[in-house]
Amino acid sequence: MKSSVQEGVSPVLNKDEDTLAATRELIEMWRLLETFEEDKQQNFPFLRVWDRRINIAMNWKGVQAMQFGQPLVFDMDFDNYMKPKELQNTISQLLESEGWNRRNVDPFHIYFCNLKIDGAYQKELVKRYGEKWDKLLLTATEKSHVDLFPKDKIIYLTADSPNVMTTFKHDRIYVIGSFVDKNMQPGTSLAKAKRLKLATECLPLDKYLQWDVGNKNLTLDQMMRILLCLKNTGSWEDALKFVPRRKHTGYLEISQHSQEFVNRLKKAKPFNSFPKGSHVHTEKVA
Repeated sequence: MKSSVQEGVSPVLNKDEDTLAATRELIEMWRLLETFEEDKQQNFPFLRVWDRRINIAMNWKGVQAMQFGQPLVFDMDFDNYMKPKELQNTISQLLESEGWNRRNVDPFHIYFCNLKIDGAYQKELVKRYGEKWDKLLLTATEKSHVDLFPKDKIIYLTADSPNVMTTFKHDRIYVIGSFVDKNMQPGTSLAKAKRLKLATECLPLDKYLQWDVGNKNLTLDQMMRILLCLKNTGSWEDALKFVPRRKHTGYLEISQHSQEFVNRLKKAKPFNSFPKGSHVHTEKVA
């Protein structure tokens, strides 16, 4: 069977000039796309050229993410916990997540870890993506995240964690459990993280939102949009706009700490190579 994800990804470059050059290229490409957006509004025949340019830009950003981007792991080790309908819902959320990441100005390097060959996740992903599965700019592997990254760099995000996330850490690998947990026993992902001796965190929903009803479990695509926003802005107020309004009644008082962090982030250097000087071996699954 044909391999599903790119293999032999180039190692992360460890020279500051290479990182700065990539940053300049990224900014220039985005400015170019903004110019195309203005032209698109005025010139209908330009749409075809626009679509081609968008695809080129997204692919370019995807390649950059695989070289320089901060890893974001989806743990695919929960297929035995879900019924077929729940698994299909999970895959739908993964597709949404990949799409939001691909369209972002500074995407993550997505990892699908613990993805079993010919397993339920993998079969459904291939079915949904079709021929595009072979062209996705992400890493899919049967290996666990603890086999790919140092344990002390990993943070498992779970709503059951007693540790509240305060800031987004650009030098950490965040892991999200890929499952729909309507019928799953509470604490499943937290228990797994504890077995692996991994740090865990939950989003500070109670700190910023007046929670109304329901649990604090969010969909995978909502988590993706929140993390992308945090990575790019550092603002919890902006990031938590992606929490559905049906779950809360509004924001609590804006945190001064959050605003100060945003101000510090704006003064920081604009691009973060991850991890600097490291070499991550990637593999494909059939």
